[in-house]
Amino acid sequence: MLSALREARAPASAGWVQGRLGDDLAYTTVITILTRLLAKGAVTRERGGRSFVWTPVSDQAGLAAHRMRKVLDGESDREAVLSRFVTSLEPDDERVLRQLLGRLGPEGED
Repeated sequence: MLSALREARAPASAGWVQGRLGDDLAYTTVITILTRLLAKGAVTRERGGRSFVWTPVSDQAGLAAHRMRKVLDGESDREAVLSRFVTSLEPDDERVLRQLLGRLGPEGED
């Protein structure tokens, strides 16, 4: 569903999304899924005539980062979670993370 919205050059109607997905899903199912994505913060909607048009909030990487942040926000011991995450990284991923953190500097700012 999100990949179909990303292919749109402008905000898209549920009917357009349904057609893009091959009409295998009922229109009401498409609306239900889009509404759930809206509740999760993955899409926005605005009035487009008599119905709504939908826009993805972020790209795939942004959505993955959002999910990671939600998991972290749900934990009481953030330091333990972050520590376990970092120690479980593959060496290449750890290197990338260190480079990214190095770019931010000691205060977390560019």
